[in-house]
Amino acid sequence: MFDFRPVGYVVGLLVLCLGLAMFIPLGLDMYFNDDQWFVFLESALMTCTIGGLVALASSSGVRDRLSIQQTFLLITGVWLALPFFGALPFYFGPSGVSFVDAFFESMSGLTTTGSTILVDIEGLSGGVKLWRGMLQWFGGIGIVVMAMVFLPALRIGGMQIFRSEGFDTFGKILPRAGQIAQSISTIYVALTIMCALAYLASGMTTLDAVVHSFTTIATGGFSNSDSSFLTYGAGAEYVGGIFMILAALPFVRYVQFVSGNAKPLFLDSQIKLFLLTVLTLGVVLSIWYLLQFNELGEETLRKSFFNIISIITGTGYVSADYTLWGSFSIALFFFIGLIGGCAGSTSCSIKIFRFQLLFSSIKSQIQRIHSPHGIFTPRYEGRVIAEDVLSSVVSFFIIFIVSIGVFSIFLGLTGLDFITSISGAATAFANVGPGLGAEIGPSGNFSGLNDIAKWVLAAAMLIGRLELLVIYAILTVNFWKG
Repeated sequence: MFDFRPVGYVVGLLVLCLGLAMFIPLGLDMYFNDDQWFVFLESALMTCTIGGLVALASSSGVRDRLSIQQTFLLITGVWLALPFFGALPFYFGPSGVSFVDAFFESMSGLTTTGSTILVDIEGLSGGVKLWRGMLQWFGGIGIVVMAMVFLPALRIGGMQIFRSEGFDTFGKILPRAGQIAQSISTIYVALTIMCALAYLASGMTTLDAVVHSFTTIATGGFSNSDSSFLTYGAGAEYVGGIFMILAALPFVRYVQFVSGNAKPLFLDSQIKLFLLTVLTLGVVLSIWYLLQFNELGEETLRKSFFNIISIITGTGYVSADYTLWGSFSIALFFFIGLIGGCAGSTSCSIKIFRFQLLFSSIKSQIQRIHSPHGIFTPRYEGRVIAEDVLSSVVSFFIIFIVSIGVFSIFLGLTGLDFITSISGAATAFANVGPGLGAEIGPSGNFSGLNDIAKWVLAAAMLIGRLELLVIYAILTVNFWKG
């Protein structure tokens, strides 16, 4: 019989920790004499009680090692349980949102997607604003640890190529996860503090600076304003752009850097390609803006690069409605959202390294066509790419595209138009945030969608954030036979 106790124990503990974290926004609302503090108290007590009871009931099954099936269930269970309980402050709060809206907001936060159903965000209590930022901050660190610990061991989407950089964790998932999490968390906290101080220096209030530092380093995109970065000045855009890039780089490289080994950070090929891609796209968009409006100044360059960085990293901040810049910019922003940052970062979507592996494979195939008798092997950073890695990457690309297509059809069946359906599915799977069109575009939000569409998009956020195959594997019959 399948033993769920090790999974339940970890999930219960994390739910308990989430409940304890609710006392932070509770304290903030009490400080400002906002009645919302009672909602956080109610949510915290419920979350702590259930999480504690589940952990206690499962404690007899604690073990150092997890089976493959238990690891898959652990990952999925965490990202289902935490959004459920994280939704309680939204649901019980005075905003009057339905549970589907509350769950959508919480799922969007913890998966660092950044799509929102809340309106008049400026009017929310300080505690709710902080809670939205905290959800994304928790989700960001969780994603980094998952990417460097679990996915290489589970051979998901070609991530096994980073197995050695994840400190070779296969078969020792829980104890090694603690060591890796400790190293990465130190870097994560340090970047967050530096980002908050930089936002303060740019003119943001203390609460805005803290919340935006949380959502910037998590590349999540929740803002304290309905207008996102249109509300803040040029200084905030420069700060946001710099720290979004830093958050989209592999965190294991920072660990190596502070340990005295700076070489990998500057020689990593995916970092080089990512930075080159951002630079190229920023220049291209600036030139397009010049051709469209015959204007090219500091503001144009700043807004072009800021929005390119925001969408390619999957953060989702906006400082301009780029859909008004012409058809080319609309197509550009749709496709760059499918690129993503580096593996082992808080960024989302396909990731740069998968494009590198795919292009290397394509290059080898073309060389074989030109020289049938030659021997050409795909390589990544000078190393031969194993066949199982290439197979995983190709499978990931195919499943990613097919999933967007299938979920677009589902959304269309709920009554959404074509642009909203396909961009909504793409932004949910890529965990980017804004879609396209008047309703869910950079100047809108997801509040007007029907409930079924919101459930579909919440499911897509979860599947996309867990690299697709984690969820799909659990849905197969063979998984439960193993």
